[in-house]
Amino acid sequence: MRARRAKPRWGLLRVRRARKAKPQWKLLKVKKGQTPKEASQVQTGKAAKGGKVTGPGKAGEAATATTTGKTAAAGTAKAGKPLKAQKFNLPKQPNTAKAPPVKFQPNKHIEGSQNWQGQQYTVFRNYKSEWHDQNWWHSHHSNIVFVFGAPYYWNAGYWFPAWGYNPNAYYAWDGPIYGYNHLPPDQVIANAQAALQQQGYYQGEVDGLLGPLTRDAIANYQRDHGLYTTSTIDQPTLRSLGMA
Repeated sequence: MRARRAKPRWGLLRVRRARKAKPQWKLLKVKKGQTPKEASQVQTGKAAKGGKVTGPGKAGEAATATTTGKTAAAGTAKAGKPLKAQKFNLPKQPNTAKAPPVKFQPNKHIEGSQNWQGQQYTVFRNYKSEWHDQNWWHSHHSNIVFVFGAPYYWNAGYWFPAWGYNPNAYYAWDGPIYGYNHLPPDQVIANAQAALQQQGYYQGEVDGLLGPLTRDAIANYQRDHGLYTTSTIDQPTLRSLGMA
């Protein structure tokens, strides 16, 4: 005769989940010779052991680290290597057909500058055209240079046109020019033109003139890189180009 298989016995185990909580009951499968408490310990141990998962966690960490690394590398690549200042052999006379002279307008402010927020744009918001003679300029500013025969004075890291120093002076732009690497205005402009050429924004000649072609190239670059469209040479733009 075949031996009959023993039917599993079922027991009730009283489980307390938390202090002052009402007791709850759960059904346990009890083998022959086991007490309900022993059966509970065995099943709880298996559940804990089965719930331990390490593989996917490690893979997830590795994936996160790789993705973060790629993002950081991409950010560094976008910034590019800093550009070294160059000294260009520029024309002695400006091409006025390419960069027509601007006319003096008393107390003229830079259009749109009131919308350029931040300390780096304060110089543009505060700028206004002033006309003074040579004595006045020399008594107020010790650093004056000449570009294409036109005087520029130095103040707070920028070059400005000294209107009235020479009544017939030629200026292609009436406003501040950031004094990159202590270069004179025309060399600053030429370095910016060369940097814009490398990135495909400027197709003209490197001539040190801040004329319409150069200002358009600067404006396009600024729009593409989330900068204020000043259309001139400011510190944030040169920094973005890797120059400052």
